[in-house]
Amino acid sequence: MAEIGFPEPRIGAEWARRRIGAFRDAEAFERFAAVYREAMGQLPEPDEQRTVQAAFGKVRVYRFGTGQQVPLVLMPGRGSCTPLWRTNLPGLVKSGRPVYAVDGLGEPGCSSQSAPMTSAADQAAWIDEMLGRLELPSAHVLGVSIGGWPALQVAVHRPERIASVITLDPADSFAALSWKMIVVSLGSVIPGMPEGLRNRLLGWISGGVDNASDHIEGRLIASGMRDFKVGFPAPAMPSDDELRSIGVPVLALIAGESIAHNPEKAAARARRVRDCTVEVWPEASHAINGEYPERIAERVDAFLAGVPRNRQG
Repeated sequence: MAEIGFPEPRIGAEWARRRIGAFRDAEAFERFAAVYREAMGQLPEPDEQRTVQAAFGKVRVYRFGTGQQVPLVLMPGRGSCTPLWRTNLPGLVKSGRPVYAVDGLGEPGCSSQSAPMTSAADQAAWIDEMLGRLELPSAHVLGVSIGGWPALQVAVHRPERIASVITLDPADSFAALSWKMIVVSLGSVIPGMPEGLRNRLLGWISGGVDNASDHIEGRLIASGMRDFKVGFPAPAMPSDDELRSIGVPVLALIAGESIAHNPEKAAARARRVRDCTVEVWPEASHAINGEYPERIAERVDAFLAGVPRNRQG
């Protein structure tokens, strides 16, 4: 694995006062960086590592695989970043299309926010500009959990480069967050919380696993939520009019055992997107990407094969 550097990491409370995501202190940064590097060491070797300037900051992107097909761009969930896709990358790369894994701007990782983001349009802007800097005229965007929210927002606000959107149990996208998800989100970031309780809260997300810290992804998310403070406001669900305005094909995979929202309500509202394939996977938890990596790769490949060529640039 090539050396992993953190360009201009934001550290300290002064960034929070400017509404910019930052690590809480130097110790928090070093703790997260160690877990990040360990987790990246368990991924396939990236074919390319780039940091590109986009609206609102610098974005770290890793490319896995080659090929001439329209690439797939991965957006991780809250408190996470590229290593979240450890189990998914082998199957997704096997399709023969390039896969770009992104460390979200304003989230823990190697990206570095430089200006406040206050709206859904701001989130869409940095993704669109990132795609431009990568010289990708067209891309499929796949987001998991809260990563599904910016994937949908770029299709609403900056759709020119977007060939399709895939969401894996997207949070705050089709249905309101459940009380359990709110408890996890608030409780897991409290400074000084005992690690056992923090792991129990994170276990709720992933279908009740006994100890999230047994998995490198769990340790990464735990560190991201504890050691990093997000600076942008909580996402607002897309309005019905915004959902109806989406003009690209969408695949929405909803976890039947998700704690993020009511799965039936999420599935029903997803169908307001005019070209949306909605599937509820009854036994999946909110950690659907880690539970069903092979099945997701197969489903994504089949879906993308059906996206009209005129949408793919």
